Amino acid sequence: MTTTDTTQDNAVILTELAAKEITRIIAEQNLDAEKVRLRVGVKGGGCSGFSYILDLTETQKDSDEVFEQHGIKIIVDPKSLLYLGGTTVDFKDEIMGRGFVFSNPNATTSCGCGSSFAV
Repeated sequence: MTTTDTTQDNAVILTELAAKEITRIIAEQNLDAEKVRLRVGVKGGGCSGFSYILDLTETQKDSDEVFEQHGIKIIVDPKSLLYLGGTTVDFKDEIMGRGFVFSNPNATTSCGCGSSFAV
């Protein structure tokens, strides 16, 4: 396990608003806030080639990169980090929709719903 300084360009950044929503979900699901981690990753698929993954888990691998922001531990596997370095995860609660949104500087295109991308 490698803990990474979030000032580096390869970090995955969690906004304060997104962290508040994660904290709310952890409390709502009665999860152990000391053990749970936010796994951010990518998988093949989606309309643009890759889809984003967000998961609350207590499972962490030795190879995972670890970032901590606003009291939330974020884990990313090395392969996903190749595509997610510098990505900001935010939370929007607007008239047109509510959910987590990704701002990925590595994406060359993304789908209209914002849940998939290509590099």
